[in-house]
Amino acid sequence: MCGRYTRYLTWSEISRLYRLTTDWERQRNDAPAYNIAPTEEVVFVTASEDGNHKLREGRWWLVPWWAKEMPKGSMFNARSETADTSGAFKDAFKSKRCLIPADGFYEWTQSPADKGRDPWYIFLPDHRPFSFAGLWAHNDKLGITSCTILTAPAQDPMVSLHDRQPVILAPEVYDAWLDPRTPGGEAKALLSHDLDGQLQFYRVDRQVNSSKNKGGDEMITPIDMRTAYGI
Repeated sequence: MCGRYTRYLTWSEISRLYRLTTDWERQRNDAPAYNIAPTEEVVFVTASEDGNHKLREGRWWLVPWWAKEMPKGSMFNARSETADTSGAFKDAFKSKRCLIPADGFYEWTQSPADKGRDPWYIFLPDHRPFSFAGLWAHNDKLGITSCTILTAPAQDPMVSLHDRQPVILAPEVYDAWLDPRTPGGEAKALLSHDLDGQLQFYRVDRQVNSSKNKGGDEMITPIDMRTAYGI
């Protein structure tokens, strides 16, 4: 699963992943975000009409186009194995696939000492930016644009933290993933082109546990490098 993530790098560093064409898209000055939580407004990238990429903003908690009220179940993640057939996600999987810019995310384990929740910060080598594979929707009735992050069974090294993980797509498949003309079966196969095996992680302070704590660099500072794994 993926229930918190970061986007603290400058937008110019992150936006190099995409072919954005307007000044609004390329020259943003977003504040660093160290603890993004479900239901918050986030940015995501879709295909544009001219074959480039388009930046959008929306709620991180998918609201299907046909919903008459806000979903009560968890909609911030969608299982990649079933998203193409699930009633809540299948329409978005067919033609509204997106990329969600990030530079890290969190997962938790239970402390053997006090049974509390220990957060771990997870990132790619050199803390480089990346894109979660996602789905998006616009609901006219409720006036909400929204998105969700796709997850998959965990692989090494993440399997030591959790049994699932977000899908981090390889840049070479961005265009095919975003293209609404890519058939669902082919799109699903693209999810195997991921960077998840490159992930590294270390433990961070429990202040991350509350989504109200937004903080700064201290949110992603290792509390003890001797506990670092995957580095």
